[in-house]
Amino acid sequence: MAEQLNNTVAIITGASSGIGQAVAIRLAAAGAQVVLVARRKDLLEKLEQQIKAAGGIAYAIDADITSSEAADKVIAHTIEKFGRLDTLVNSAGVMLNGPSITAPLSEWDQMVNINLRGLMYITKAALPYLLAAVSTSARKVADVVNISSVAGRVATATVAIYNATKFAVTAATEAWRQEFTKQSLRFSVVEPGATATALFEQKEGQWEGFKARFGDLEQLHAEDIAEAVAYIVTNPRRIAINEIVIRPTDQA
Repeated sequence: MAEQLNNTVAIITGASSGIGQAVAIRLAAAGAQVVLVARRKDLLEKLEQQIKAAGGIAYAIDADITSSEAADKVIAHTIEKFGRLDTLVNSAGVMLNGPSITAPLSEWDQMVNINLRGLMYITKAALPYLLAAVSTSARKVADVVNISSVAGRVATATVAIYNATKFAVTAATEAWRQEFTKQSLRFSVVEPGATATALFEQKEGQWEGFKARFGDLEQLHAEDIAEAVAYIVTNPRRIAINEIVIRPTDQA
């Protein structure tokens, strides 16, 4: 790693499982004080204890950030606890794909709320503190890393609303990057392909549909994505990694 994250504070959303969990463990190992955010309190507390047992510093906040008030409180609790915020990793997400004609609107709303609104709300609340960290940190830089998807680059039948949310995340990240680049607040997007997490298990038949299109390939691990995030945020100030696309070797 080019630099470590000692004396920095990182919030990771979606930290109760999958990519978010792996990112939290990886950044804590790099020295960051990690704030773990998700809705499942029991899993957050288990991860908090795991990180502490390994010598790291972790603080769990169970919250549903699809509420702007809840997102504001996450930031407020973080500042109250640690006094600063250097890194935000938006990893919370849901994927509920299938034929549009039979898809419940509630599933579409859920994807928009979690994949997009939650990311928007907590990013908005975090901005002042991330900018403040730039001037008070030895690293002279702060980071927002948004976990999108290759579904944010290529549209696919039966994936319309998931595509829409991930295209939006990728687009917003680039627009924010341009807006804040002169203030040393780096915005980056990571777009994984098929990754072995619970994402494919959130709705019956999703993995089977994916295999029908791409074949039964060897998936990425959550730790692979976490390593990419760590690479982004541990680079020195002069290096801004704007976008990383990661697919399994076998994924077309």
